[in-house]
Amino acid sequence: MRVVDAISDILKREGVEFLSCYPTNTLIEAAAAAGIKPIICRQERVGVGIADGFTRVSNGRRIGVFTMQAGPGAENAYSGITTAYSDSVPVLLLPVGHARSTSQVHRFFRSVQSYASVTKWTEEIVLPSHTSDVMRRAFSLLKMGRSGPVLVEIPGDVATEEVKDTDLSYAPVKRTISGGNPRDIAEAALVLAQAKSPVIVAGQGVLYAEASAELIELADLLQAPVTTPLEGKSAFPETHPLSLGTGAGVMPPPVHEFLKAADVVFGIGTSLTRHSIVAAPIPAGKTIVHATNDERDINKHYVADFPILGDAKIVLRQFIDAVKDIQSAKSRQNDGSVAAEIKRLREPWLNQWMPKLTSKEAPINPYRVFWEFMGAVDAREAIITHDAGSPRNQLVPFYQAPTPRSYIGWGKSHALGTGLGLIMGAKLAAPDKFCVNFMGDAAFGMTGLDFETAVRCNIPILTVVLNNNFMAAETRHMATSHELFGTQNVGGNYADIGRALGGWTERIEDPDQIAPAIERARKATEDGKAALLEFITSREHQYSRMGE
Repeated sequence: MRVVDAISDILKREGVEFLSCYPTNTLIEAAAAAGIKPIICRQERVGVGIADGFTRVSNGRRIGVFTMQAGPGAENAYSGITTAYSDSVPVLLLPVGHARSTSQVHRFFRSVQSYASVTKWTEEIVLPSHTSDVMRRAFSLLKMGRSGPVLVEIPGDVATEEVKDTDLSYAPVKRTISGGNPRDIAEAALVLAQAKSPVIVAGQGVLYAEASAELIELADLLQAPVTTPLEGKSAFPETHPLSLGTGAGVMPPPVHEFLKAADVVFGIGTSLTRHSIVAAPIPAGKTIVHATNDERDINKHYVADFPILGDAKIVLRQFIDAVKDIQSAKSRQNDGSVAAEIKRLREPWLNQWMPKLTSKEAPINPYRVFWEFMGAVDAREAIITHDAGSPRNQLVPFYQAPTPRSYIGWGKSHALGTGLGLIMGAKLAAPDKFCVNFMGDAAFGMTGLDFETAVRCNIPILTVVLNNNFMAAETRHMATSHELFGTQNVGGNYADIGRALGGWTERIEDPDQIAPAIERARKATEDGKAALLEFITSREHQYSRMGE
């Protein structure tokens, strides 16, 4: 058996269902022969995005895998891996490398070296006999501890060398997790139970731990409102009375106001990273309880008064049990006052934005597209993601994600065009869901041709392109260059492009046709067709920053 055949066999044993890839690569043929379906992308970073989205929606229980050729293939995939690394997504990257006789040549791009700063671990299969050991280490790192991409480089000559039967022993890696120190839990639980205005910040660690039920139970027990950073959006149902909404660079006002008034902030399954796009800042002077599975995040940007290391599901259960045992916790009555205050803060903000959300103007106000979408689609049966820039800023504060992984939030590394690959991976992981990606015209320019990948590979997603023929988000930053040289202008008919690529498409200019078009597109995806809706929108660039 060749090394690539052995790797394919290991992938099957680990439950890998498809191989996102771009040729030329000997592993593709070997995986296909083993019954693993290759999905050939048009651009490597989109292929990584497909593997990324699949893993996210599977909560890391199923691992997305991407493979590509040495040199240009490995170089082009880099942007996709930076997103997975920034958002701590366990993706397996299997680049074929240069042959061992030339891999050390000066200026050759070696994945095992070049990707070291944006992966959890990199390793090269130097000898065929090492294959099982290297792959076992890779899957152990993918399944345990803080999540992140892992890279195994396969030198071109090693890929086709024979592996001895005695070197092929492999059993799927078992995942293990741990809870928090009981003494630390008891001390922190007492602080939480006695807090006058606690706030819970729940990150994507809650999603990977599948701990949303425990989070809801603790929030109800403490009557503590919950917010999430962008990557954690959907970890707590945003339709719940105690939901503050997503705290990011844009946010509804309850997030900002409750964090400002909080005396204790409990971060669970979150890195508490300071980041202007994905996380609401925690004001100074708060007592912070920080529970995470990575010691490198403790005291990183905020002083942790009560640090806890452990899996979010186990830690939340420990807190629930501890709080129940604390007599003072009984004094916090569920009188509805917290939920009422959230509603009091939210309603005038929503009313303030309603003229944009229901605007009848043409070109269409993009907020009207999102508002009509929310009214037309059952969010419990959908998975939504955005692209970087305006679509993200306009969608995040208003869209309420009701169930875990009904929304894919991302953005620490926010390359335009990322959402298209993510939503294809989401559809592969959850074929019964209505999977929708919102992107601007600039983002489509980056990765739009991979809409053809969805068509060709029978991945019936909906891509919504908000086309204003303009870089609206750059209005303040490129005023002079635009006045002199028109630098913000972009153009194109994206419905025509999508149709030429084989998809079902429509171009909409009338705001009253938004909801009917969405329904037609949803029906097209149910019929197995990749769909694209292009809305001709205005140059709206006002966002709900800091809850305003």
